[in-house]
Amino acid sequence: MKDLKKRIRNIPDFPIKGIQFKDITTLLSDPASYQRAIDLMAHRHFHKGVEAVVGIEARGFVMGAAMAYKLGVGVILVRKAGKLPYKTVAAEYTLEYGKDRLEIHEDAIRSGMRVVVADDVLATGGTVGAVVDLLKRQGAVVVECCFLAELTDLRGREKLKGQKVFSLLKFRD
Repeated sequence: MKDLKKRIRNIPDFPIKGIQFKDITTLLSDPASYQRAIDLMAHRHFHKGVEAVVGIEARGFVMGAAMAYKLGVGVILVRKAGKLPYKTVAAEYTLEYGKDRLEIHEDAIRSGMRVVVADDVLATGGTVGAVVDLLKRQGAVVVECCFLAELTDLRGREKLKGQKVFSLLKFRD
């Protein structure tokens, strides 16, 4: 995993002073690293009856679509408010400085559908927590929340109590 971790670039003071941003674009642009990361993230879900991978806007689309392709299942998109063309259901969640809203098509999930939630980085857990709640309200069985990387000091895992969580790479900042 050290080789994959080295592919992630640190950007100090982005987007604000004091934040050490983990830029995954450097890993994604290296074909061997990107393929290895997706293989490792997807492999754990073979033979678990997963029916779809749910990708969270926007970098979760990059992880989720590739995982879904590898698993031979569909991909479901969770987007910011107003971006999906059909009828939606929504979840609101709190950010550091306000609220945000995520939406999914109302017919994207069947009751009992087994899904994996995919995103790039687990930080505070607010976004993915809202997504998990939204999926469960729609009747999904969330098999796991799967991340390329986790910022362990932000303790996002704690917001996902009772939920299986996997992070390929872990960073302490």
